Amino acid sequence: MSERILVAAAWPYANGYLHLGHIAGCYLPADIFARYHRLKGNQVLMVSGSDQHGTPIVLQAEKEGKTPQELTQFYHQGFLESWQRLGISFDLFTTTGTANHARVTHDMFLKLREKGYIYEDTMPQPFCPRCRRFLPDRYVEGTCPFCSSPQARGDQCDNCAKPLNPEDLIQPRCRVCGAPPQIKQSRHFFLRLSAFSDRLLDWLKDKTYWRQNVLNFTQRYIEEGLKDRAITRDIEWGVSVPVSGWEDKRIYVWFEAVIGYFSASQEWAQIQGQDWHPFWTPGEAKIYHFIGKDNIPFHTIIWPAMLMGYGGLALPYDVPANEFLTIEGQKLSTSLNWAVWLPDYLERYDPDPLRYYLSANMPETGDADFSWREFWRRNNDELVATYGNLVHRVLTFTYKHFDGAVPSPGELDAQSNALLRKAEDSLAAVDGLLGQCRFREAIRAAMGLAQEANRYLEEKSPWKAISQGKEAVATSLYTAISAISCLKTAFYPFLPFSSQKLHRLLGFAGEVVEAGWRMVPPPPGQRLARPEPLFAKLDERIVAEETSRLGTS
Repeated sequence: MSERILVAAAWPYANGYLHLGHIAGCYLPADIFARYHRLKGNQVLMVSGSDQHGTPIVLQAEKEGKTPQELTQFYHQGFLESWQRLGISFDLFTTTGTANHARVTHDMFLKLREKGYIYEDTMPQPFCPRCRRFLPDRYVEGTCPFCSSPQARGDQCDNCAKPLNPEDLIQPRCRVCGAPPQIKQSRHFFLRLSAFSDRLLDWLKDKTYWRQNVLNFTQRYIEEGLKDRAITRDIEWGVSVPVSGWEDKRIYVWFEAVIGYFSASQEWAQIQGQDWHPFWTPGEAKIYHFIGKDNIPFHTIIWPAMLMGYGGLALPYDVPANEFLTIEGQKLSTSLNWAVWLPDYLERYDPDPLRYYLSANMPETGDADFSWREFWRRNNDELVATYGNLVHRVLTFTYKHFDGAVPSPGELDAQSNALLRKAEDSLAAVDGLLGQCRFREAIRAAMGLAQEANRYLEEKSPWKAISQGKEAVATSLYTAISAISCLKTAFYPFLPFSSQKLHRLLGFAGEVVEAGWRMVPPPPGQRLARPEPLFAKLDERIVAEETSRLGTS
């Protein structure tokens, strides 16, 4: 029986290009998971969008001499192009700037307020006497009171992932002019987060399948005591507050951005003429939030509390947050250009080698490092030499000696049966691991089958045995082709472009996803397409060339 799966990927700020940290941390695992479930025949909805609001947008727009709308439109279009070229298969990638998102945000705000979970109060707010204005959280920087990082912001410390308020910072300063801000009282709306502690802890009791770091962080954070948080800000850019007299304030971005998963589902349903309710009705769907570890509290505490307060909506089933990606052993820094930007990568290389490397090196349980030498090695040694060479040798030899068609096998010997059992077992292993969001182990299991097929091919040596007759060779080639067809399926969530190419080379029509998550050997006599290499070998010179680009403007 099919399942209903909502894949909700974090909303990137539309104030800069995507880099590999974004891809490894969130969007690639989300896409792998969505593609896997589509192959399984499940009903999948994968949504996200550009986060167009908040002070990061305003700050970057000021820096580039653009309006926030001009800035976000530019980067949103860039995101759409990158998703298509990398194969990130959103059903809808929208923005927080739509009328639909504002409507859904207003509805949630008003319902929570009606139930007493949103209330009005005053709060100390940083005011810059030199700039003569209240400062949004990200306009205030200082030292983190928890980990002593000197670059903490007024909303969060990126170093320790603790949410903050501006007044929590040690030696705060205005980001614009550097002056120490004064603290004045400002009127705002607050989310009564403290009311949900017991309900959240009770909800977490059966989440033993969560990644341990996510579960431990969430439990510890709640047990330390939840505090009510302001959900409006003194800013002119964002979703309006649906209350008379509040026209000069906006709903704070952390509150309305998570509502985007809900609003995007409704927008998708309207566009497609579908019903969004089954994806949000408790017991009818599983909701997975793919995020980076800095977003854990927003998705395991604040957003579930909002959903509980609203009522009648499904809570997250899993939040498989990834850790961070470093570049050549150093912390990724966009300001210092110590990053590999996705548009730059896609201008020079194919998408599947990057998808493979990041999948095999995904930061699931700890930070992982991207190095151009390791990228080059994995492409040449694993994709080209192990998997690609297997496919090309088998299909080229078969095409030449069996008139471009899948040969008819004779009786399978023990070795051939063992390889076919290994293929079935590998597909089942990848299935189980992907279902648990264990992507590194899953792609390792798939590559293990390719290695086993190579060993089988070396033992059978059809290029030698062909001189003694075709029958035994036909059997070994048919067996190898069957294993390769299984690899096409096992690798598809990770390597969609090469799997689709292999699907065509094996003589199949249509899309890989139509065949489902099962081993489907091409029948004897099926016409093969003229063989082509699956992957391109890379020159070692790219290591020095690409490394030299890091840190340069």
